[in-house]
Amino acid sequence: MDNLFAAIPAGLGEEWIETMAAGPGVRVERIVSTGQVSPEGFWYDQAQAEWVVVLEGEARLRFADMAHDLTLGVGDHVLIAPGRRHQVTYTADRTVWLAVWWTA
Repeated sequence: MDNLFAAIPAGLGEEWIETMAAGPGVRVERIVSTGQVSPEGFWYDQAQAEWVVVLEGEARLRFADMAHDLTLGVGDHVLIAPGRRHQVTYTADRTVWLAVWWTA
């Protein structure tokens, strides 16, 4: 047994990503952000579906097809369809995410 909040390195200067589990066509990642956002003008446009939940902290996502940012707090989750362009516009000083990726 393990804990999603255990073994997170202290003093992270960069976003930290750890693969928790993976198999054919699926990957589960624990992501710890410390204020990181997408680079100016950069959009994620991925081939896989992604479901993401905020476990600690807060984040904002911007989707190319929405007029406003989506704010995610603890327990909030969103399904991002393949090819849906998005950016991370804000993360709190410590935001812990769980992301599940799969081939749709």
